Amino acid sequence: MHYFAHESSYIDDDVQIGKGTKVWHFCHIQSGARIGDYCSLGQNVNVGRNVKIGSYVKVQNNVSIYEGVELEDYVFCGPSMVFTNVLRPRAKYPLANRGLYVKTLVREGASIGANATIVCGNIIGRHALIGSGAVVTKDVPDHAVMVGVPARQIGWACECGTILNEQLKCTNCGRQYIATNESIVLEGE
Repeated sequence: MHYFAHESSYIDDDVQIGKGTKVWHFCHIQSGARIGDYCSLGQNVNVGRNVKIGSYVKVQNNVSIYEGVELEDYVFCGPSMVFTNVLRPRAKYPLANRGLYVKTLVREGASIGANATIVCGNIIGRHALIGSGAVVTKDVPDHAVMVGVPARQIGWACECGTILNEQLKCTNCGRQYIATNESIVLEGE
């Protein structure tokens, strides 16, 4: 076995887990899930059927990644953050929603803070930073910093995670960004 799974975790048939990935206590990886290389799934993580997770993804404790959610490489999911996958769930009419999972995409390098909620059907842009407790109800641009309920943009984040100054320059790594119509891009790209 080229990955580590704690003995208390359940891994169903027809699952792919990449080399160097660690699956910690009390996790459940459901059939059809695809997990890349060098990921870390903390305690009590549920990976739903047919979920695709890229490489170098870190999922903290108590996160459920439901069918319809896709995480690209280098995504960070903070403790107890929530993904949804049905817009109008009903316990009384469960068959009404069967097979109608709404896709959610978290792009490369995005970070989602503890206890944040991502409403299904949205795209979280590359290197975006979702603050703890935020509720994302619409698409998030690349590099956007989002906070609040509902989440609103308060600034821009560097690829390294530092909040950019007004000149869109990172005070940590020195990257310089330029504004586009809807986002920012690294100068020279």
